[in-house]
Amino acid sequence: MTSTVPAPLTRTAEGSALQAVLLDMDGTLVDTEGFWWDVEVEIFAGLGHALDDAWRHVVVGGPMSRSGGFLIEATGADITLAELSVLLNEGFEDRITRALPLMPGAARLLAELAEHEIPTALVSASHRRIIDRVLASLGPQHFALTVAGDEVARTKPHPEPYLFAAAGLGVDPARCAVVEDTATGVASAEAAGCHVVAVPSVAPITAAARRTVVTSLEQVDLPFLRGLMPL
Repeated sequence: MTSTVPAPLTRTAEGSALQAVLLDMDGTLVDTEGFWWDVEVEIFAGLGHALDDAWRHVVVGGPMSRSGGFLIEATGADITLAELSVLLNEGFEDRITRALPLMPGAARLLAELAEHEIPTALVSASHRRIIDRVLASLGPQHFALTVAGDEVARTKPHPEPYLFAAAGLGVDPARCAVVEDTATGVASAEAAGCHVVAVPSVAPITAAARRTVVTSLEQVDLPFLRGLMPL
């Protein structure tokens, strides 16, 4: 967990019940979900196994223990989860070093939240080493708190990452808006009691109570997020 901005963490706009915005990283702010799949395909090809493209919907959103474990079991590859995790992180780091495209609307939304001093946290299933590399492009100043998947006992889809982030910001999870791109992340945020905006990246997500689905982050701004909260 890293705190990067000494912001007034409980400050909210007059008339708004929104206390904080919690954002996923891969596929939500940065266009990297495809990177993970490409690395997985490459690693397993080297082990003599072709991955079924249908499995992509199973592994999207992590955590690495679940996605990696599934692929090892599905292929019967001769590799341990620990060995696979090292290769996955190394392969992903190599790709983001070469290119790290932001999702449309990501830079604008982060700047808007910072301008209005909305407490904002990055909550990812990726490991700390990956988050810190991505933060260099996203701008660490945009986040009062960042939570990595290897810093919590139970990562997504368990609610712990979002409960941990809300506690770190000193806010009520029920007054937090979460932006996610996968069913795994949505399940984590909803189990924590947050209001969710889903921006599906790979697999479709349906709307539900306390869950709004949009097609692009460009549709999400501060008035939109405030509108999710009951006054």
